[in-house]
Amino acid sequence: MGLILDDIGLSYRGEPWLSGVTLDIPSGLTVLLGPSGAGKTTLMRVVAGLVQPDSGRVLVNGSDVTGMSVRKRSVAFVYQQFINYPSMTVYDNIASPLRLSGMPRAELDARVREVAGQMGIGRLLDRRPAELSGGQQQRTAIGRALARPADVLLLDEPLANLDYKLREQLRGEFAEMFRDAGRVVLWATAEPAEALGFAAPTVVLGEGRVLHTGDVGELYRHPPMLAVAAALSDPPINLLPGVAGNGRIACLGVSFDAPGARGASRPVTLGVRPHQVAIGRRRPEDLELPAEVRLAEVTGSATFLHLVVRERDAGAVEGAPAGTHLVAELPGTQQFTPGEPARAFVDPSDVFVFDRTTGRVLAEDATEVEMGVERSG
Repeated sequence: MGLILDDIGLSYRGEPWLSGVTLDIPSGLTVLLGPSGAGKTTLMRVVAGLVQPDSGRVLVNGSDVTGMSVRKRSVAFVYQQFINYPSMTVYDNIASPLRLSGMPRAELDARVREVAGQMGIGRLLDRRPAELSGGQQQRTAIGRALARPADVLLLDEPLANLDYKLREQLRGEFAEMFRDAGRVVLWATAEPAEALGFAAPTVVLGEGRVLHTGDVGELYRHPPMLAVAAALSDPPINLLPGVAGNGRIACLGVSFDAPGARGASRPVTLGVRPHQVAIGRRRPEDLELPAEVRLAEVTGSATFLHLVVRERDAGAVEGAPAGTHLVAELPGTQQFTPGEPARAFVDPSDVFVFDRTTGRVLAEDATEVEMGVERSG
């Protein structure tokens, strides 16, 4: 039982929006993760019946609902942009789907007040949407969907319009609420931190295709392909050009042992997350990349240091542009002057290695590098 998407395809004016999407989603929370344009909202609209696919089937609890209208599907949908009935109070907005289902008055009242309490809007039940803040309106819209007795609940980036503190609070509450929800809950987000925070089964989407599914923590630690590593990295992962062959990786003037780099030389892309780039050697085996400071972004809790690897250190790596960009996420407030020299250090075991042609991880053990760092060239 649950939600099954069987080879869903959808195109618009000849452009594929969804291609071969096949998923078997059980009850409970599942996260759809991907950047803007990945197909998250389009896929949800297909599940809801707002858009009919060109091919494939949608099954809910074993029943094929592909050709059914929106009203006949047991699906509730919460959009990023909140939608409420402006003439109704908060109470009536939340109660509206319950009244349509014929729920007895006493049970309806208890359910409305329970959901309003969960959303933190219990004191606002007599107000209308125009009297609410944007965050309160979004919580009302979420509450209406939560109250509805639907087999599938779709939430399309529902916390995007809320302040940080409330997002963190609700995220924790939702994770607990949806763990044993007794229905399918699909939560779409473009934020890696949100997906990781839920620690729920995750579907990574990219350009209308399913890139990978699985435990989000495992996908973060061992991304099977570059697109998955990018989707789970915020700030964006650093991408560096390199060459793999004969058990070694060469990149921007340095090289290191990598058992996965067997065989003839071939171009690869190395991925390093900003928080794994240090200014100062931490371990003897760290790779050293002499660079120049271009910009220091200070947020208070962190400093994002934008670096350019010096041209003379680019070595003979094919495809390595002069001045490769590198970002280091450093703790606290740190001061740097644009143009000053800097030395960036990366632990080889923190480096992901992807085949530049296929985008897939070079080998399962490609990041389990051996010691013995040396200067290449």
